[in-house]
Order: sequence, then C-alpha cells, then structure tokens
Amino acid sequence: MVLFGPSGCGEEFTQEGHKGILEVPEWIKNKGLDLYEYSFGHGYQMSTELARTAGKKFKENGIDLSLHAPFYINFANPNEEMYQKTQGYIYAGLRFLKAFECQRLIFHPASCGTMKRKDAYNLTYKRFDEFFNKLDEEKLLDDILMCPETMGKTAQIGTYKEVVDLCKLNRHLVPTFDFGHINSLEQGSLKNKDDFKRILDYSLENIGYDKTNNCHIHFSKIQYGNKGEVRHLNYDDEIYGPEFDGLAEALIEYNLSPHVICESMSQMPHDALIMKKIYNKMLANG
Repeated sequence: MVLFGPSGCGEEFTQEGHKGILEVPEWIKNKGLDLYEYSFGHGYQMSTELARTAGKKFKENGIDLSLHAPFYINFANPNEEMYQKTQGYIYAGLRFLKAFECQRLIFHPASCGTMKRKDAYNLTYKRFDEFFNKLDEEKLLDDILMCPETMGKTAQIGTYKEVVDLCKLNRHLVPTFDFGHINSLEQGSLKNKDDFKRILDYSLENIGYDKTNNCHIHFSKIQYGNKGEVRHLNYDDEIYGPEFDGLAEALIEYNLSPHVICESMSQMPHDALIMKKIYNKMLANG
C-alpha cells in the first residue's frame, strides 16, 4: 500500500488556527493522509523531550513519520573537520529518530564544491562505505532506514544512478527518489510512465525489489534552469513538471509500496491529497 503525506504543513495549518508540532499528527490524520516528514533542514532546533512527546502523538494517530537531516550534510567535503560535522549531523539524526520512535532519516549525499565530479563521487562512495558500515557494526541502525536523496542541481552528487549505487553499500541504505529533482536535473525528462519506469528499473536491477519497494519518494513540481533546480512549485503549476500520473501508473504496474512525500512550495498537504486521489483512482480502475 502506497502511503502519502506532506513535508511540512504549508499555509493551511496556520490559516486554520493551528501551531506547533503537537497539533500536527491529528491534523494530518483529519486531512486523510498517512505520513508526515519533519525537516531539520536548518539544524536540530528541538528538544528530545518534545520529540518524544510528539512521536507518541504521531503513533496515536497512525501517522508514519520520517525526518529530514540538515541540508548542509556533505560526504564529499575534503576538509576533515567539516566531514566530522557531517557525521555529527547523522549521529544527531539517529538520536532524534530514537526519540520520535520513527525509522527513516532522509539526507542529501554531497556537493562537488571545487572538486571534479568524479573525485567528489569517489570520496562520497568511500565515506559511505566506511561510515554506514561502522554505524551498522556499532548496532546503531537496528531497524533504521538511511535514505540518501537524489538531487536537482548539476553541482550536487545525487543522480538516481549515483544514489542507487551508494545504496548497494549497506543493507540499511535505501534511496529517496526526488522525482522533481530528477526532472530538473534532466531538463524535463519525466513525461510518462516509461520515464518513471526507467528509474525504477535501474533500482530493481541493482538493489532488488525489497529496497525499491521500501524506497522513499519526494514529489513536487520544480522550476529548473540550465544548472537544474531553481525553486519548488505547487502542483497546480502548468509550466513545469512532472505530473504524478506517470509515477502512479509505474508504481501500480510494479506493485510497489513506497512512502510518497509531497514537497510543494506552500500547499503540501493539499497537493499530497491530490496525489493520493490520483493513485487510488488508478488502482480502483485496474
């Protein structure tokens, strides 16, 4: 069963008089959604006590929660001190997963900086191999899924092939396919079911059905330029893609049940429900 939800509550939440993380779970449930992604993109600005309280409320309302680690994680930073900070952000993310009692940590793999892309990717690959196997040996991952994300800019490490190949390195690594990012990086490549199947096929062939079935998905329309992603848009945008229909068809054909998180610009819950309705309609029509 595919589950749907937003990354953040957008404008609706405050317009309806709500505030704070503790009011989110019941609100998401009442919207008819299944998931929520809490972003620590700009740092871990929450107490673990609040995280524990919020985690209980998500469980009480049957809402599955994922966490997004800080945006400035970079496994390709050549500065060893800065790389230590990247490791610290992952360790902190694991502590918050435990506090919230949730399983998925989404993170950006790396940026090229001044390095050649090949060198940046090779360094990322080496560090993934060392670091996540170290976490596994230390018994810190347990039932955790670490979810590196496909990226939308040419200066970032994170094509869909790079992310899938990184996920070969440890059993706890599963991909986050951000199809808006992929579409931006590939200059509007995602038009129909077969375009989405191309990406899912690579995953199925390289990391198998179980990891592909458990993958994390970010979906939104994104404006792009020559260097890729410019900004996220709402689903009613008629200029930039991708449309969700092609992905819904592919997921149904391959019998996949990922978590789908909507990352629209300002109406994430509204657009997540649109995607859920598209999927359910297609599923019902066979």
